[in-house]
Amino acid sequence: MPPDARRDDIALLLARTRALDPARIARWEVPADPAAVSDIRTAAAHTLDAWGLGDLACVTELLLSELVTNAIRYANGPIQVRLLHDRTLICEVSDTSSTSPHLRHAATTDEGGRGLFLVAQLAQEWGTRYTDNGKTIWAEQPLQPLTR
Repeated sequence: MPPDARRDDIALLLARTRALDPARIARWEVPADPAAVSDIRTAAAHTLDAWGLGDLACVTELLLSELVTNAIRYANGPIQVRLLHDRTLICEVSDTSSTSPHLRHAATTDEGGRGLFLVAQLAQEWGTRYTDNGKTIWAEQPLQPLTR
């Protein structure tokens, strides 16, 4: 701003969006049945192969397995899974619960509680996005597998 400009709290935010090609989006409705998790893993692996991202299948299957299992266990209503092939691979699991899961470190004697910890370790980024009728948990992976 020029030095003689008035000081105020006005800011301009400019965002540029673009639509993702529908061929780079996979979507599945998931029944609230733990047996459906295997079907989602298989469908995701086939989709990743078709997109030329078969190297990401192992991690993606684990991420989806944890997120879908949590949705089945703790949410009511419809569950939807989406894979978005953009500059990264984004896995989304949406449900009708507005309760956000919490990352915690399970004790060695705990039988559960490691799911989101695994998601946080395997994903480049992850988070929760709230919607009018629930939430979406997303996990992002680079298109090239991470070397740790």
